[in-house]
Amino acid sequence: MLKTRVASAAVAVFILIAVVCSGKTVVGISVFFVSIIAMYEYFKALENAAYRPIKPIGYISCLYILLICFDNISFNSLKLFQNMLSLEFLSMIIFLMLVALLSYTVFLHQKYNIVDGAVTFFGVFYITFLFSFIVLIRNLENGFFLIWLVFIGAFSTDTFAYFSGRFFGRRKLMTAISPKKTVEGAMGGMLGCTIVTVLYGMYLRESGNISDISLYHYIVLGVLCGTISQLGDWTASAIKRFVKVKDFGNIMPGHGGALDRFDSILFTAPVLYFYISFIV
Repeated sequence: MLKTRVASAAVAVFILIAVVCSGKTVVGISVFFVSIIAMYEYFKALENAAYRPIKPIGYISCLYILLICFDNISFNSLKLFQNMLSLEFLSMIIFLMLVALLSYTVFLHQKYNIVDGAVTFFGVFYITFLFSFIVLIRNLENGFFLIWLVFIGAFSTDTFAYFSGRFFGRRKLMTAISPKKTVEGAMGGMLGCTIVTVLYGMYLRESGNISDISLYHYIVLGVLCGTISQLGDWTASAIKRFVKVKDFGNIMPGHGGALDRFDSILFTAPVLYFYISFIV
């Protein structure tokens, strides 16, 4: 099992490096397709619990990732595609989505109810909204280097938490949601994430790629990402336990589906984006 996880992770890392090094547009398009897969997995899990998610709204919402991906491209007189990150534009998108969801529950009430609309609405924010921050970070100045902090934060936390829990885990953390999680594993994940993040920050400073971010910011980011990424993992576990599935999918042998692999990243990316935008 461990060999399968390692081999699968190695292939995934190779693909990740190729995608990130291919530029902003490739990153955006890749995130869009991953979000489609994640949305499919989420809907399938809901159906396992007898819910009827309004699938067209969920899939259409993923187009928002493409919109922000191409936001830096000139569309000349097409004002609709300008200022896509503005509060007004986001408000309009949310309003239209609510109208669409409520229309389904009104005109197709024999098939869909308000609960189906609610779980669909949650899925849009849980998947599309959170995934979009990966693209937003890549679009920032020095985004090529900053985006690695997202993956370093999430993957190092998962790795250190796994091995810390395996070798030192004694006290159970939350048996009702994830029986294998331990306090020692959680602490090890957070500490490991902080160490790796600081090391990466030292590299960025020494290499001159990003020299204007103080080292203490990387310490704070390490603690934040090492904590919030585990919340992302626990959230996915809580959803899976509620709908009674072991994994969201099987696209990655030993790791589950796309949503299983990206559950930590979904929470890490927004934290990094907001910290860089408002504090650094």
